[in-house]
Amino acid sequence: AAGRNQPIPPQQMPMLERSVLDRLIQLQLLQAKATDADKAAGKALAEKRLEDAKTRLGSEEDLNRQLKLMGATREEVLAQWADNAVAEIVVKRELKVNVTDEDVKKFYEDNPARFEEPEMARASHILLMTNDPKTGADLPDEQKAAKRKQMEDILKRARAGEDFAKLAKEYSEDTGSKDKGGEYKFPKGQMVPEFEAVAFTLNTNQVSDIVTTRYGFHIIKLLEKFPARKLEFSTVSTNIMEGLTGQAIQKQLPDYIAKLKTEAGVEILDEKLKAVELPAPPVAPAPPATRAPAKPAAK
Repeated sequence: AAGRNQPIPPQQMPMLERSVLDRLIQLQLLQAKATDADKAAGKALAEKRLEDAKTRLGSEEDLNRQLKLMGATREEVLAQWADNAVAEIVVKRELKVNVTDEDVKKFYEDNPARFEEPEMARASHILLMTNDPKTGADLPDEQKAAKRKQMEDILKRARAGEDFAKLAKEYSEDTGSKDKGGEYKFPKGQMVPEFEAVAFTLNTNQVSDIVTTRYGFHIIKLLEKFPARKLEFSTVSTNIMEGLTGQAIQKQLPDYIAKLKTEAGVEILDEKLKAVELPAPPVAPAPPATRAPAKPAAK
């Protein structure tokens, strides 16, 4: 929360502390049932997930930046993810959750709309912001005019053939994309309307005029467009399997954890936390079609 500049209201702290305590208790109870093989498998799974995270973020530098925001080292994150992975492995075994390939195929066939991927675009942009990134307040008119003039000069250079990605790295104020040459891949409906309306009407490698949004002034270069399509079963089967497994686990998990607490004689001795009642766990969501694309930080 601190890494995202999201202060926690004092009245929410008891519930948060109790939730964290309950999570730690669950992990300890499940770790106690883990075999050496479970722990080895959990470590391997955590390492794979960290590599997957690096791939999604784009680079080692992006991963390190995210870890810094989290206030954690790579070793700390790996240890935490390994503990969580071991708990998952133990739960699947103890609850005897068995989602079959037939179950996965049936879900895919029964929910065709979930696997329709909308038209997508891959584009680079350069953003000069017209509001203060810390407060969100509009910049004074003279500063906006100066940014507009600067963007006009950048647009001339881009249309004269200068490397668009290099221009983005040098001038763009979108911290979420500038290190990647301003590049995003996004479906219709994700970007602000003014940006999207232009991006999807450009031709490949065409550079737009200056586009004004609530964030500021943009110029956009379309790199590639992808037509709407239905995702193939082979590309989504793993996600469906994970989702259906998660649903099955969540149905059984509260009773199983309550049983483990009773067997272990778990007691909460802190009177303040003991008095806090946790809400019932939410109903498991339906399995995702694919992993959702990252939401741009500033567009």
